[in-house]
Amino acid sequence: MYHGGRLLLALRILLTRSLLLSLLLLSSGCSWFGGDDDDLVADSGEQQLYREAQRHLKNENFGLAVRSLQMLESRYPFGRYAEQAQLELVYAHYGAYEFEAATEAADRFIRLHPRHPNVDYAFYMKGLAAYDIEPGFFSRFIPSDDTKRDVSRIRIAFAEFSQLLTRYPDSAYAPDARQRMVHMRNMLARHEIHVANYYFRRGAYMAALNRGKYVVEHMQQTPSVADGLAIMAQAYLLLGLNDLAEESIDVLCENYPDHPNLTPGCTFDTVYTMDGLERSWINRATLGLFNPPKPPQFNYRPKS
Repeated sequence: MYHGGRLLLALRILLTRSLLLSLLLLSSGCSWFGGDDDDLVADSGEQQLYREAQRHLKNENFGLAVRSLQMLESRYPFGRYAEQAQLELVYAHYGAYEFEAATEAADRFIRLHPRHPNVDYAFYMKGLAAYDIEPGFFSRFIPSDDTKRDVSRIRIAFAEFSQLLTRYPDSAYAPDARQRMVHMRNMLARHEIHVANYYFRRGAYMAALNRGKYVVEHMQQTPSVADGLAIMAQAYLLLGLNDLAEESIDVLCENYPDHPNLTPGCTFDTVYTMDGLERSWINRATLGLFNPPKPPQFNYRPKS
């Protein structure tokens, strides 16, 4: 039985499989899942392995499909289905939740067949596999916000999809890749906000400011820009840079008047000033364990 994050991952991959099947059939014609093999000798070993692999793929028995495809390529490395087996192996590994193996298979196909008409599929699968690599054992059972964890896998997936769009902008997989990149960009921006909140808790206001500025300057199409501006305003206030704080507040008010840190009169509603987060001697003496100051935190999700 699936629980929590594991269930969400399973549902996401189930939907992705349906999309992949549609795109594969569209882009590859009859060569996928039961192509024209009339010119092969009846009951030949290659033909039998090919049909066996296709049967496993159709039934979503991905582990068995992996074994059949690997056997097909191993026994008939120069056969009619050798290249196809290599490409379908990427999908089989992905369907079996073997994301690292899927990436390796995709890399191998790209290296061996850089001009193959379906090589764009291998690039696309690298992006999917990078995004779906599970970060840890406990995340399978405990739902959590991905943007609060290490987002290196999201950055890698974003780069893989970006490479696909650069090389093959007209690929059948391009629309889905673009949509996924929008979602991942939003996640990366939200991660920057979480990091800024962490720096506020640590009293590192300049570091928090830099995170907010990064979101505002480099992630302007994301919902997190609102919090980025609020973080800039708050950090400037804590640093005693009131003029810069007012500039940030003006931009926030003009573009996001419903932000929770703004009053109806469009002033910045905060109790934190330059001296507002001074730590007590108890907090300093216990290395932050007791009597900690309550730092500003931002988690505004504007309605689309």
